[in-house]
Amino acid sequence: MKIPALSQSAFLRYFNFIVLYFVEGLPQGMIFIGIPAWLATSGKSVSEIGAFAVACSLPWTFKFVVAPLMDRYTYLPMGRKRPWVLLSHLGLIASLIGIAFVEDPLNNLSTLNIAAFILSSCGAIQDAAGDAMAVDVIPDDQQARANGYMQGSRMLGSSLALALGSWALNAYSFKVAMLLICVLVIILTIVPLVLREKEGEKILPFTPGKASPASAEMQISNWSVILKALFEVFSLKNSILVVLLVFITQGAYNFFEHLLPIFTVKNTGWTNVDYSQIFATADIVGGIGGILLGGFLIEKFGKKRMINLYLFIIIGMALVLVFIKSVWANSVFMDGFIITYRLFNAFAKIGVFAIAMQCCSKNVSASQFTLYMTFGATGSIAGAALIGPIKDNFSWEISFLFFAGFLALAWLVLTVLNIDQQIEKISNLEKKHMDHDVVKVNSL
Repeated sequence: MKIPALSQSAFLRYFNFIVLYFVEGLPQGMIFIGIPAWLATSGKSVSEIGAFAVACSLPWTFKFVVAPLMDRYTYLPMGRKRPWVLLSHLGLIASLIGIAFVEDPLNNLSTLNIAAFILSSCGAIQDAAGDAMAVDVIPDDQQARANGYMQGSRMLGSSLALALGSWALNAYSFKVAMLLICVLVIILTIVPLVLREKEGEKILPFTPGKASPASAEMQISNWSVILKALFEVFSLKNSILVVLLVFITQGAYNFFEHLLPIFTVKNTGWTNVDYSQIFATADIVGGIGGILLGGFLIEKFGKKRMINLYLFIIIGMALVLVFIKSVWANSVFMDGFIITYRLFNAFAKIGVFAIAMQCCSKNVSASQFTLYMTFGATGSIAGAALIGPIKDNFSWEISFLFFAGFLALAWLVLTVLNIDQQIEKISNLEKKHMDHDVVKVNSL
């Protein structure tokens, strides 16, 4: 029995992206949380752990460099973005094996950092390829639900890797822990390996098949046309509004989430371990909630309406901290607060990412969506940078008011954003670009 292509089956589209983003979360859980915690318990200094964190984080700031390559170069008989997905998975597998065989990693941190940088680079490429494939193959009316599945599965993948990898790290060794994650990636790579983007495409370069006419029509082969297309879509008013929406929301969340552990430790008597445990629990709740409800609710009731609701709920929660100081030292309340916040935070992110995806041109899907996410990452950096100046000069209440104000500003941007107008203008631009530069591929 021939397996349908992603373009033919909504179920397979959802399943494919659940798997891709679960895979994305696997190395993230270890390199961003598990290994730094292991280094800390092994007596490594803050500067040494910080250097490792920089090595892991740096590749994600350069995704915008590889994204245009994905738009320009591909092997169309296997799909527009699927070859990049498979290459990134091979990179993840090779780099996981490489980091596993770092000799005596605790006493060879420079080599460990290099291996982590390579692994994180492959993860960033896989993220960009998965995002671009999602923009290409998921219809507009399914993007919200798909984003719910995608973001939720990434959170679950990270949580599983953290739990499983940390157990193997303590019970066996660093090598066993990383190879265990590698085995999971290998098994799950079977999914993008057997699922074509379009009907009639090749599974592998040496198998029967040919390029889809629809994919060939969308492919741009000229750098000047790609750069011009990017300039034109980012010149649209609504593209700028999407940039502002992503920048402000990601900045606000990062500001609040860096503030929360300081606040809870100082006011509830929690240790950093207590906070990590409740935050991990909140992430699992947020991940499951995103998969089961996050995308479904946005799809059913509308992106802007539901994001507005989620933003108002989060703003209301922040105002509780501002005006009801008596709850600060109540650990039970703070448990519930953090779990509830992470749930609605996940729901709101799903909606914002779905809007960003819907507002992309398929001609330059990798580049445009990656640039949106790059602006989001820049917003996160800005949010973290504001913590010191705001908290050093204002009370906790005023600091939480800043957070509420940031989200109110995001609500204002969302109110002005016109998604239908953006889609219409992008459609007109895509038709124009096709007339200028179309790759006609019937078979290779």
